[in-house]
Amino acid sequence: MLNHEINRAFRARLSENRPLLMPGAPNALAARVIEDQGFEAVYLTGAGLTNTYLGLPDLGFVGLSEIAQHTSTIRDATDLPIVVDADNGFGNALNVRHTIRTLERAGASAVQLEDQKSPKRCGHFSGKEVVPLSEARIRIRAAVDSRQDENMLIVARTDARATDGYNAALDRAAAFVEEGADITFVEAPQSVEEMRGIPTALPGTPQLVNLVVGGKTPIVGLDELGEMGFSLILYANVALQSALHGMQTALGQLKEKGRMDEDGPLAGFEERQRMVRKSMFDALETRYKE
Repeated sequence: MLNHEINRAFRARLSENRPLLMPGAPNALAARVIEDQGFEAVYLTGAGLTNTYLGLPDLGFVGLSEIAQHTSTIRDATDLPIVVDADNGFGNALNVRHTIRTLERAGASAVQLEDQKSPKRCGHFSGKEVVPLSEARIRIRAAVDSRQDENMLIVARTDARATDGYNAALDRAAAFVEEGADITFVEAPQSVEEMRGIPTALPGTPQLVNLVVGGKTPIVGLDELGEMGFSLILYANVALQSALHGMQTALGQLKEKGRMDEDGPLAGFEERQRMVRKSMFDALETRYKE
């Protein structure tokens, strides 16, 4: 499917009055699993990419080139809409313009920008700092102006809940809507009451909520979040955390027993080949034989 068709369908889906549950993927294989499980969209997680690609914490170590590369590989692996975490846009308004154009060409259906200072930090870490509101507004204005496809969405995230308080975060999100943001994202609300107040304070604009298992935001069920008014329900790193747990479990068993069979805690050989579509390449190889 062409990217503009994916983008148009994604925008239409978000206009429906029902929440969309969106897992994060740190790589193309995870995106394939997400699609295989029947989800409707995938989120390229900056934290997950940093953890898996570099083995480092989410402290601003990945740049635009790495994110663009992984966006491109995920786009090649799936027809799902891809929401791409672009951190703080990697600089001033001109850098934001370059970021949006680069990621749109790579296959992003939506690009998320935040208002943190550089180097940014995970939204559920302590010690975050945000730029002045005027600078944050300019970032969003530049992002909106820079996209080529009007159906490629701009997600405006604020981390001001941790630095300036809940009301300041809501004010920032409202300002981002004024600048043309399609979706707003108040990161790390700290109670169910705060969560409930976000869509109420920002009517008419789709809201994203990020549920980090073990993080600062309470875990609330999909139906209840939909009733609150959230449109996108993000679990950015469930795939990563479950993969880490699975690796620890399987490798621990291998270390203990000194062997691993297909009845161990792992996907079998055939399942692994199915997920990477080996049969398709077998058919292509046959088609192109001399």
